[in-house]
Amino acid sequence: MSAPPKAFPVSWDQFHRDCKALAWRLAGPGKDEMQWKAVVAITRGGLVPAAIIARELGIRTIETVCIASYHEYKDQGQLDVIKGIDQSMVNDDGGRNVLVIDDLTDTGATAKKVREMLPNAHIATVYAKPQGVPTADTFVTEVSQDTWIYFPWDMEMSYVEPISGLKDG
Repeated sequence: MSAPPKAFPVSWDQFHRDCKALAWRLAGPGKDEMQWKAVVAITRGGLVPAAIIARELGIRTIETVCIASYHEYKDQGQLDVIKGIDQSMVNDDGGRNVLVIDDLTDTGATAKKVREMLPNAHIATVYAKPQGVPTADTFVTEVSQDTWIYFPWDMEMSYVEPISGLKDG
């Protein structure tokens, strides 16, 4: 029997700070020659960070690619491309100067699928797990592979048992 995953709850404030940190990296030194022409959000997790990053970088063109990989919020399963990328994003340059945003790269399967669609795009994620790190061009925070990130849109305020398992802490 495998150990339960480590919990990594992320508040709205923390997520916003991490998204701004990602925007700083995408606009940082050496990026002056890079003019992002559009953002592609990998839905659903990439919608919130894409909005924050597009605002911070002054990008007005936002597209989505809809890929389902997590089913019932448990395990990553088969990839299901629900909506592809508008062909105007691809054109002859394979998505050069297109910024693809997601909340997390876990195994890298979703990023690889998007890379097939946009081979020259820049893939950026807020969080990355070791198996997904090679698929992201830029990310902010690496977490262990056995960590489950609880994003703010998936949570409500409630009591959390201490790590020790003791009810009284």
